[in-house]
Amino acid sequence: MEEVAVDSLVIEVAIAVLILAGAVVLSLIVGGILKRILTRFSRRTTSTLDDVILKAAMFPLRSVILVFAIELALGQLSFVPASWDETLSRIFFVTYALLAFIFLYRLVSGVVMWYGREVAHRTETDLDDKFLDLVRRLALLALTVVVIIMILDRFGIEVSALVASLGIASLAVALAAKDTLGNMFAGLSIMVDQPFAVGDRVEILDIDTWGDVQEVGLRSTRILTRDNRTVTVPNAVIGQGLIVNYSLPENRYRVETHVGVAYGVEVEEAREVMISAIRRQDWVMKEERIEALFLEFGDSALIFRVRCWIENYVETRRIIDKMNSALYAALNEAGIGIPFPQRDLHLVSNVKVERVN
Repeated sequence: MEEVAVDSLVIEVAIAVLILAGAVVLSLIVGGILKRILTRFSRRTTSTLDDVILKAAMFPLRSVILVFAIELALGQLSFVPASWDETLSRIFFVTYALLAFIFLYRLVSGVVMWYGREVAHRTETDLDDKFLDLVRRLALLALTVVVIIMILDRFGIEVSALVASLGIASLAVALAAKDTLGNMFAGLSIMVDQPFAVGDRVEILDIDTWGDVQEVGLRSTRILTRDNRTVTVPNAVIGQGLIVNYSLPENRYRVETHVGVAYGVEVEEAREVMISAIRRQDWVMKEERIEALFLEFGDSALIFRVRCWIENYVETRRIIDKMNSALYAALNEAGIGIPFPQRDLHLVSNVKVERVN
């Protein structure tokens, strides 16, 4: 009987060893097949996404084969105590979960790196460039939390309290960082909606700031003013305010100014003098309409709005200076007065003076 038991034990050990040896060989074969597939794909396709997926799967797949072989081999050994079954089951569950985690971790990291390397630079927006690392971190964090919860649940640890605690902690963090989160969501909205891009000249009316956009970040936007100062504006302020983009839809821009001429002047004569003065300038776009519109009867003058087009908004301030100078010189030369504000006062006295005898 003892010899039979020993023979049976030897057979069980031999079967277990054969299973392990076969698993090692199979693991090597699978590794070689994956490498050959990887080489063929890299030659036939221009994209490296398939390479990323295969590289991410190679180590976990070979490891799963070995772990599964160990599990089968232990199942062949009758001398392993039955009391170990639950412990071994948990150990193998954790091992499989960790291997799945390694595969998904490497897959997410590899796909994000591949996208940033081969796709992001081809897109018209830089939204993906800015959010790639954030997306990767959030995905890996979520993956880690899920795996930890699964393992704890397998060991019989109550996870509902942990999930509730995580929810409360997330709410507390959100409330504490609501301004930062508000700026981040506003930054995401700016990047998606794209009211402006880096290099555009913008004016934020609510805070009376204007200049060229240097950088659009997650929390704030940097604007270089015309006096060479950088203004950092929180994205929430931009998201809630009115924004004028001088660069869209094109660089050409219409400038205008208001001129008051004296009462008694012929309207058409004044109009012609002002239009001719602007048309003679070299900075004006002569093919576009030049107008001198008679707007209203002012307190001291007839008010005209003179407007024309220039090729680039960048010269707006200088062009308005030249425009006012040309109009002033032309009106003076034509003998058309530009009155300053004045008001006539008529005093009437109703005081009666009584003579005292």
